[in-house]
Amino acid sequence: MVNNPSPSSYEAVIGLEVHVQLKTRSKMFTRVATGFGAPPNTLTDPVVLALPGTLPVMNKEALDKIIQTGLLLGCEIAPVCKWDRKNYFYPDSPKNYQISQYDQPICLRGSVEIELPGAARNIMGEHVTIPLTRIHLEEDVGKLNHGVAESLIDYNRAGTPLMELVTDPALKSADEAFAFLTALRMILVAAGISDCDMEKGQMRCDANISIRPVGAEKLGTKVELKNLNSISFVRDGIAHEIQRQTAVVLGGGTIRQETRDFDGQTGTSQSLRSKEMAHDYRYFPDPDLMPVKVDEVWKTQLRAGLPELPFAKQRRFYAEYQLPYTITSVLVPDRALSDYFEETAKLAGAGRAQAVGNWIANDLLRELGAAGLEIAAAKVRPAHIAALVALVDAGTISSSSAKEVFAEMAQSGELPEAIVERRGLRQSTDTGELEVWCREAIAGNAKAVAEFKAGNEKAINSFKGAVMKAGKGKANPKLVDEVLRKLLAEG
Repeated sequence: MVNNPSPSSYEAVIGLEVHVQLKTRSKMFTRVATGFGAPPNTLTDPVVLALPGTLPVMNKEALDKIIQTGLLLGCEIAPVCKWDRKNYFYPDSPKNYQISQYDQPICLRGSVEIELPGAARNIMGEHVTIPLTRIHLEEDVGKLNHGVAESLIDYNRAGTPLMELVTDPALKSADEAFAFLTALRMILVAAGISDCDMEKGQMRCDANISIRPVGAEKLGTKVELKNLNSISFVRDGIAHEIQRQTAVVLGGGTIRQETRDFDGQTGTSQSLRSKEMAHDYRYFPDPDLMPVKVDEVWKTQLRAGLPELPFAKQRRFYAEYQLPYTITSVLVPDRALSDYFEETAKLAGAGRAQAVGNWIANDLLRELGAAGLEIAAAKVRPAHIAALVALVDAGTISSSSAKEVFAEMAQSGELPEAIVERRGLRQSTDTGELEVWCREAIAGNAKAVAEFKAGNEKAINSFKGAVMKAGKGKANPKLVDEVLRKLLAEG
């Protein structure tokens, strides 16, 4: 028992069930196409609608993708898995059962690496791994569209390959759940497993939350939160439920095992129904589908095409390119963007990776965002940025001129050398001309001369603005500094 309990006397235990639509051309047990946004009930056929006499046929692409997911997350791939019927009546399920996997899922155990919140801005934060219980494959159901006086059913989503990842009850906070979903989404999108667009229902999450006295081993009564259709709503819903359960217990009440609906707009929840148990679904093996045998040859073929895990890539970028966390955290979540960076860094040459990363993470993404374009549609290609970095590094153009060149490249796709020549942006390297401008600047600021000679190094900056103005921005800053120091030393 806890004496004088307070909210801090209790800890949360959270498990997530994440449903992910696999990115396949056709549905799980039929050739009809998958998709989003098609007119209602057009992506259907007799199998989807469960008409009499139809039989399911497995989609190998979906099996490939769930095995790839298991390999990425370090799961044990079952040598044999089978299909089961999960029986329940919902109006969006035309069969009145769902083909799923119960006691022999295709992937067991494994884990997802997450980055805990509160990371410093210049280094990676603390990383932990969240263990998984299982990953199994099933078919999605349709979608109910509720109006004022009626509810309409759209079966376009029904039969889409749906992968369910179940974590151990190992998460401790709403922020950890947010980090888990963020990391999982990065992995699955990078591998081409799913687009994970929660607004389109491609990734959905149910959360099981319980509380218990700090230090206790026995789990408390769990409550399931449904209808969490954004990663932020998952975090908010879990935080709300932890607070609700704690208030109930502190008030002397008892937590009921139930399913609740969380409204992300109002930040409130309401009870939907008592929580079903596994036996309520009356699972039994599907008589129309044979078990699946996964051999080593199949796994080896799929393993060869796996991408580098995002956090592993982030660590490599830090070690290989000395990129700061602020840059890697922008590049790594987007596989196309990180590939773009590596191609550009290779073209730019040794020692220029940080400059390349800055141009991509700041200027390129700003231009793409303003134009509403993806990286593949950018007019600025790796060769453009590599050439621009080389021009700045060689002192051919100034940093401020480079910004102008980049903006023009983004609009026209013209190479930076051509823009520099056409606009006359090349910096002057004529030391004789620079010396004239520097002498004029020194002669016009006796106070700064005295301060510099008295040991104030920063006083030299007082002359540079006048020199740059005289040279109309074409004076090479490095040469300006050298000439100024030479003239000041000469007196």
